[in-house]
Amino acid sequence: MSQPKDGAPYRRALVAGGGIGGLAAALACGRAGWQVQLFERAPAFGEVGAGIQIGPNVTRVLAHWGLSEALSQVAAFPTHLQVRSARSGDELAVLPLGAEAVARYGAPYATIHRADLHQLLLQAVHAQGRAQLHLDATLGSFTQNQAEVRVQTQRGGSHTGDLLVGADGLWSAVRQWLLDDGMPRVTGHLAYRAMVPQATLPERLRSQHVTVWMGPRLHLVQYPVRQGQWLNVVGILQAGLPVQPDGPPLQAEGWDLNADAASLQAALTGAAGPLQELVRAIAHWRMWVLCDRTPMAHPRQHARGRVALLGDAAHPMRPYLAQGAGMAIEDAAELGSLLAGAQDDLPVQLHRYAERRWQRNRRVQERAIRNGRIFHAEGLVQWGRDRALQLLGRRLIDVPWLYGYGLPPTPN
Repeated sequence: MSQPKDGAPYRRALVAGGGIGGLAAALACGRAGWQVQLFERAPAFGEVGAGIQIGPNVTRVLAHWGLSEALSQVAAFPTHLQVRSARSGDELAVLPLGAEAVARYGAPYATIHRADLHQLLLQAVHAQGRAQLHLDATLGSFTQNQAEVRVQTQRGGSHTGDLLVGADGLWSAVRQWLLDDGMPRVTGHLAYRAMVPQATLPERLRSQHVTVWMGPRLHLVQYPVRQGQWLNVVGILQAGLPVQPDGPPLQAEGWDLNADAASLQAALTGAAGPLQELVRAIAHWRMWVLCDRTPMAHPRQHARGRVALLGDAAHPMRPYLAQGAGMAIEDAAELGSLLAGAQDDLPVQLHRYAERRWQRNRRVQERAIRNGRIFHAEGLVQWGRDRALQLLGRRLIDVPWLYGYGLPPTPN
């Protein structure tokens, strides 16, 4: 290992996982002056074709990393977020985004294809030049002591570092070795997703804003990606796991699967005409099973010794606050900031990281679960929700504690 100009050895970070969280961790560690080795089990980098929303709390981090221009080349920046009734089609509330989000939170609200965000981070890691990326490299185990952490790959390779970051997602092996706390739980919710070029849709179905359609035991979200040229649509049904005709229930880990749109269309029987028309206009859908964990209970679920967990490995959450990728990027930024600071013993630094992150991540996990109940409300609860949204509007759907994270308090 080469040394910095001052003669001190580089500090070495090992990162498990090459998704959005792992690349964000590699970038943040590199910015802190660390050398990084990243291990991705897939033979090539890539992300599945789904869109994600990234609020000002996330785009502010990307701007700090010098990625605003790159983001502007691939993302869309919706003008507003609209909530509508899936049954009647009535507009229930509107939250202005665009310039108003920038004015209020210092950064834009963006919608982006996951693959585009992944590629943006990968290019930044390459440009930084501090990371060695290992593909087709599945970790088999790790050990740690007071001086170092060592990982073994399933192919027999051995690598030593000062820090191991477990950013290997929902089914994290690093988490199992570190915490041994079981598998994620299946929520009973199914997500259908599709992306289509907007030019292939009738003009009345195209959109440059976010629309959330709320209905009994389901909701759909649509928004633009790829500078507005594509439309991303996600429908979530509170319907339990499907059963294969001649086999066991669908495996929860197999999340990127071909889907039969008939079950989604059947769930929308009686829904508003424009919503049904949008779903019928999309020929190809994918499906995944939503899994999560109970909200974080203490900081030791985030870091122990020389090992830190990040993103879904630490706090997988339901998508009802659109913050899964966002919390991974926030985690990475916090970790990088601490690693660049005072050179305390690394376990002390990681304990500080855990203390700073676990309660925020717990709050987001809890709010996402709560939002799911609100989005899918039935009967009198649904009626009360709709009336509240019509009366209070943006006060209910803006989330200052989330989007304003890290900003100085607003004077009274």
